[in-house]
Amino acid sequence: MDHISDENNQTNFVKPTNFQEGGAVMGSRKFGQETRHNRRALSVINQNLVGAKAYPCVVNKRGLSEEEIEMEDIVEEPVVDIDGSDAKNPLAVVDYVEDMYAYYRKMETFSCVSPNYMAQQSDINEKMRAILIDWLIEVHDKFDLMGETLFLTVNLIDRFLSQQTVVRKKLQLVGLVAMLLACKYEEVSVPVVGDLILISDKAYSRKEVLEMERLMLNTMQFNMSFPTPYVFMRRFLKAAQSDKKVELLSFFLIELALVEYEMLKFQPSLLAAAAIYTAQCSLYGFKQWSKTCEWHSSYSEDQLLECSRLMVGFHQKAATGKLTGVHRKYCTSKFDYTAKCEPAKFLVETLP
Repeated sequence: MDHISDENNQTNFVKPTNFQEGGAVMGSRKFGQETRHNRRALSVINQNLVGAKAYPCVVNKRGLSEEEIEMEDIVEEPVVDIDGSDAKNPLAVVDYVEDMYAYYRKMETFSCVSPNYMAQQSDINEKMRAILIDWLIEVHDKFDLMGETLFLTVNLIDRFLSQQTVVRKKLQLVGLVAMLLACKYEEVSVPVVGDLILISDKAYSRKEVLEMERLMLNTMQFNMSFPTPYVFMRRFLKAAQSDKKVELLSFFLIELALVEYEMLKFQPSLLAAAAIYTAQCSLYGFKQWSKTCEWHSSYSEDQLLECSRLMVGFHQKAATGKLTGVHRKYCTSKFDYTAKCEPAKFLVETLP
């Protein structure tokens, strides 16, 4: 039995099998970067004032003279121009990237749903939602779909459930159709309806899939263009000048957050920033949030701490309980065994 059962509010989904394993596609969609002339001008001013390169300074704390102490107070960590290297790349559209992200920040509030929308549902709850999304993350991996597709799938599920009452036996159908719609929007090669019926162990007919697709599109008025955390992840990872380890751990943390209903209270951009901040803290062993990250995300470290500490908690318990799909996914060589990274416990141990 694959769909949500009535007994003890348990949900059992058929594990997706017989699909070709493949490399993860993360970050395949790149957005352009814009040349920031004002930042370059700031860099020049800093260099003229202090005679140093426009990069974070490491100051020797031993034996500082008064003059050196005054200089340390004057010099602040500059904002790095993350788009300059792409100025000659026409695909990077550096002239528009800041406008694009300003628009995303404006529109993200419209993509958010009420963090209490489950209260209007009489037959499903947040635990069932978590089971569904945990299973869909595994399906997404088995189909080797793009990163954007997963985040849009979850967005569609929440937006639909916030407007439409659904019985539990139809919840898995909602998830499958949301993934189908996300594939049609993001993917080049889209899974056919028959594939979705197969992974649901034929719990639904082709007619039911198409009827749900029509209902979901009409409910959301065919609007599929809201920004998800993914678009902010790509930009903020660039601002963090991240390597592959930071990137993979950031996606591991934010996928853990996707499963949790309580994380709906955070905007997509804040979720993305907190995931990257938490990943850096986990890997480096100390708090790490540069001026460049703060500038591009518009979030200070203090603004990220609440969300980040929740992510640390999810990381600590990722391998326990019944919902371990994300942990299993990131415990493979395909994702460089990222889930085995130690969580940033010091972030929660230093709570006031």
